[in-house]
Amino acid sequence: MKIYGVAFLALCFLLGQVIGQLLGKAIGIDGNVGGVGFGMLLLVIINDRLGKKYPMLQESKAGIYFWGSMYIPVVIAMSMILNVRAALSGGWVAVIVGIVATGACYFLVPVLTKWSKSGEKIS
Repeated sequence: MKIYGVAFLALCFLLGQVIGQLLGKAIGIDGNVGGVGFGMLLLVIINDRLGKKYPMLQESKAGIYFWGSMYIPVVIAMSMILNVRAALSGGWVAVIVGIVATGACYFLVPVLTKWSKSGEKIS
């Protein structure tokens, strides 16, 4: 059932946001530090552990996999909007660093694709 996927995604996202807020307060930043990333890690780890420990119905698995795959484009896109606003209000250094990091990732995709096609195992 798709509802299990939505509930599971929401739980992981909220736990990730709490962890991000606590981490931000611990290092003295008034904001969320990595909440989306923590949520995604929780989604992957808990889904893997639950799948091994408790067999689920095929419909439940389908719902969790569907919403798990939707996590990246939806939730990260929502957080990116906040990051862009913060970067633009934070000054040019943040904008330049964002452009350089995005450009580096853009140029590394072909390199990684060639590397993976060469037969070397990445593990």
